[in-house]
Amino acid sequence: MIKQFMEKLQKEGYKYTNQREEVLRILLRNKDSHMSCDEVHGIVSKERKDVGIATVYRTLQLFEKLGLVYKINFDDGVSRYELNFGTENHHHHHLICTNCGSVTEVKLDLLESLEDEIEKEEGFTIQDHNVKFYGICKDCKDKEKNANKKNNKE
Repeated sequence: MIKQFMEKLQKEGYKYTNQREEVLRILLRNKDSHMSCDEVHGIVSKERKDVGIATVYRTLQLFEKLGLVYKINFDDGVSRYELNFGTENHHHHHLICTNCGSVTEVKLDLLESLEDEIEKEEGFTIQDHNVKFYGICKDCKDKEKNANKKNNKE
């Protein structure tokens, strides 16, 4: 997988560097997460002291420009990144817990028929969409339930 991403980088005229590979490795190891630049840097800096936050930031910007990653904003002022494996049109949705901040992906494309209708009625070609649902995750609800049970026993 790393070879495939790095080949795309070189094909577009960019140098293969150890720092870029390290950022890519971290994103791959955490492929189910939505990592911020600071989070990526925090991991990189433990393994490689020569990679600064500016390098990580520029690398993530380059990866986004080349379509290797998607940049996602969950309305908290922090940009997060996820790898683009090229297997989807990036039509998935996110569940954001307002209690603990956890983010869960919903792989179902809930808006496909709506997109078709909009394109038909408005003559508008939709390239992507981003839907975020805010609420309380199952873990937080379970913790609350258990705390209430404990309080009721006392």
